Amino acid sequence: MPEHEFPSDEPVLRFDRVGLNYGPDLDVLADVSMTLRPGSMTFLTGPSGAGKSTLLKLAYLALRPTTGRVSIFGVDTGALRRRDLAPLRRRVGVVFQEFRLLDHLSAYENVALPLRVMGRQEASYRKDVIDLLTWVGLGDRLDAKPATLSGGEKQRVAIARAVVAKPDLIIADEPTGNVDEEMGERLFRLFRELNRRLKTTVLIATHDMALVRRAKADVLRLADGMVVRVQAPPDSPEALA
Repeated sequence: MPEHEFPSDEPVLRFDRVGLNYGPDLDVLADVSMTLRPGSMTFLTGPSGAGKSTLLKLAYLALRPTTGRVSIFGVDTGALRRRDLAPLRRRVGVVFQEFRLLDHLSAYENVALPLRVMGRQEASYRKDVIDLLTWVGLGDRLDAKPATLSGGEKQRVAIARAVVAKPDLIIADEPTGNVDEEMGERLFRLFRELNRRLKTTVLIATHDMALVRRAKADVLRLADGMVVRVQAPPDSPEALA
């Protein structure tokens, strides 16, 4: 089976009774079970300190669970050596809350970096990178360094970098946390467009309940170390409080 194909009925991501702790009295996640369907868009909500960022790290294979099983693209990651995780990680695009752009590189160079790391020649991707930055509204900022970009511009560069290699799964950690409401709505539309146009599975951790209610997407709530799926968008803030 080609690298970027997997059975359409196979969950993109599955957690089976996953727990993670940093010691006997430091349980972060206790008993998390969830699945993400191919082409779905899902929000992960919950109070501060509930472990949302930890759950995302497990999802993009930066951490391994203490108990339970994490499967991605139909592969049980617990059975793999660390070096064997790399091909799976390349199929996941991550948007970090703190951007993680390289200050000495331009917007264009930051977005192109994953393709350079893959060994591709610039002639094969230059147009794609420019088109992508233009699509996120930064066609006139190709040469700008991160220090000269606003928070919203940095986040759009980070989103472009996460999707430039056309991943099967996009994971975003509080992508609207450092921008105003108008920019948050614009960023969400970018994720929605990626989800609809490319059929990319999207998982977004967020505190923005107004955005979640407008999105009409699946919602997972993390609290007390466990996840509960909210089947329909809530009618009131109390439904997700």
